[in-house]
Amino acid sequence: MTEQRDPSKIHLKSICLQYQLCLLLNSHFFCLLKNGMGLIILCAYVPKTEAGHCKWAEVLKDLEKIKTSKDIDVSLYTANTDEDEECQEPVMRCFFLETEVIIQECRIKNCSETQDVVNIWKNGNASLENKKLNSTTSAKCKECEEYEEKSFTEFIQSFEKVIQRDCKH
Repeated sequence: MTEQRDPSKIHLKSICLQYQLCLLLNSHFFCLLKNGMGLIILCAYVPKTEAGHCKWAEVLKDLEKIKTSKDIDVSLYTANTDEDEECQEPVMRCFFLETEVIIQECRIKNCSETQDVVNIWKNGNASLENKKLNSTTSAKCKECEEYEEKSFTEFIQSFEKVIQRDCKH
């Protein structure tokens, strides 16, 4: 006599194995499934992020796109890359604030990188928006206008260094 298998149990086992595999791969798996017995299983799938993935990854990509632009010729307040750790957030804010100057320059000159610069600004503000600047920390740190004005190329190089430093923490 052969044993008959309940297809809903097989389906459920398959789902459980998929979920365990996703956990093993350090991913998250969410979906809404209903098996034959009316049992509802809630899960979701979010692709695994790379170890050490930086929240500024998109900004870095866009900086790479604009760094060789011949259309952008501005002097920008450029924060020092070696500021104290406690000044990291105000320094980041300065860099993103200065991207507004680049956006204006791009709009005047109709440069091809305008959207990339807007993306940098949007991504930066979205990441910093949720954080309130600590008034005691910001009092110890320089204002953006206190930094030296540097060329666009030097600004981008410093911006990249500051972001990469932040990604390591």
